[in-house]
Amino acid sequence: MQQKVLVIEDSSTSLALLRKLVEQAGLKPVVATTLAEARHIFLHSDPEDYLCAIVDYHLPDAPHGEAIDYAIESFIPTIVSTGSVDAETRSVILAKDVVDYIPKENAQVFDYLMRLLARLEKNKGIGVIVADPKRQNRTAMAALLRRHNFITFECANTSDIEDLLSTYSNVKLLLIDSEVKGELPTQFVAHLRKTHNKESLAILGLSEDENNLLSARFIKSGANDFVRKPFCHEELLCRIMLNIDLIEKVETIRRTANTDYLTGLPNRRHFFYTVEQCQQSVIKHQSVALLDLDHFKRINDTYGHDAGDLVLKAIAKRIAQSCSDLIVSRFGGEEFCIYLPNLSAQEAIKRIEQLRQFIAAKPVNAEGQVLHITASIGLTTVSSPNIHDMLTRADQLLYQAKTGGRNQVVHD
Repeated sequence: MQQKVLVIEDSSTSLALLRKLVEQAGLKPVVATTLAEARHIFLHSDPEDYLCAIVDYHLPDAPHGEAIDYAIESFIPTIVSTGSVDAETRSVILAKDVVDYIPKENAQVFDYLMRLLARLEKNKGIGVIVADPKRQNRTAMAALLRRHNFITFECANTSDIEDLLSTYSNVKLLLIDSEVKGELPTQFVAHLRKTHNKESLAILGLSEDENNLLSARFIKSGANDFVRKPFCHEELLCRIMLNIDLIEKVETIRRTANTDYLTGLPNRRHFFYTVEQCQQSVIKHQSVALLDLDHFKRINDTYGHDAGDLVLKAIAKRIAQSCSDLIVSRFGGEEFCIYLPNLSAQEAIKRIEQLRQFIAAKPVNAEGQVLHITASIGLTTVSSPNIHDMLTRADQLLYQAKTGGRNQVVHD
């Protein structure tokens, strides 16, 4: 179900802009122009339906931020919008348990709001470790991060950090204080970088120490960033967002580089990389299968390439479903490859035969045409440390399957 954003704003201009921004973020705006109207709306709502609330600081029936308090008390993450950017208003707003505040001063601020809305949704799956020797500091920082929907973990020493990182694969950010117990923090950061690179784990150093060299030592040791305490609320959040955004952009680039654009399966390049990584561990046995769709050129020539693309997507989905525990790839055209580690020859033959039957069992609907698709498969169960040798043998067996009548598995 599409998540909602409660927008409480009395300015028609600002309301129209906020409504548009929320919709562009793929969310549903629920608007109110007064606190009384918001109360009425919320009486008939479930707080779980709302991603957050965007609340104007000054409203006709709530001139001093009362609507902010109402949204927070209703357990909705609250973003404050305000036309006043003076220090007193800022202090009053940040004294409340708000996510952030948006001064209505220029278009870039509203661009920041768009990114903030997107982050609130994405953050639900991201873990953050707060490492600080003082419980009060850890608790306050974790509370701030939870307002941004992060999953938080707290610890006081470096050994607990390693335990958390090995247990929770969703951790993308580490906030580490310079006084954390255990190993010297800068040395610990350098140690972490042997197993966690900057593109997978962002590390932010924190310190109350006025030593200006400390920030350089943290960053030279492998930290992504450094923030001095007491920190500026907005600066810390901006740095966190920038570092998480960078990790996600790198992940997107990697995924794009490693994925076949049409079928969504891993591409040939990623197949070889994954197999090489797999072969570095102890493998009792390995098999390789090459799969080719029968008479695929006839489909393209008869029904067009759009129909052919739909067939490839449908078969790729079946391969992914049937071989979810194996390493699969689209090698190009109508050819797919499956790597089967740690399966005996008999088990590999059985799995690939099941895949062939699964592909042939159900026709594919492509451009209104019901097409019965079959596949020829060459499977080598003769293990070799050289994956290219195994592929050559699988290709020879695939040729036998094609010339021997198609829709069959030929194995050695």
